[in-house]
Amino acid sequence: MRKYAYLKEPLKKDLDVFVYKIMLCETAEGVYLFEYTSLDAVMSASDLCYESLEDLYDDWEERIDERGWIEMEDPLPDCQQDAFIPLRVKGRDIGKPEWGTYETLKDGNWVPYIPDFNND
Repeated sequence: MRKYAYLKEPLKKDLDVFVYKIMLCETAEGVYLFEYTSLDAVMSASDLCYESLEDLYDDWEERIDERGWIEMEDPLPDCQQDAFIPLRVKGRDIGKPEWGTYETLKDGNWVPYIPDFNND
């Protein structure tokens, strides 16, 4: 299960870094919260792990805006859980991941993904 939400107010994380939206992801391994430092970010800037969904909701429920939690599809196989688009590490599907090199699904084909560091 994945859901995302926008924050009522940006959350300051560092001197000039703010979190604008978040995504929760519940997996067999645990409950994760991903933080995004731009409204258009495709990939998260950081993540947190929670013991339970209730703990996550306790920490974040009052910070999200009036749209609330927005449900979204689970990622495709081998894709990044924190990505808002189909995105995977190149070679992960064949057991030879090229860490730091990504592919995205475009028109039914996996093509190189070049992140926009202003938004990701």
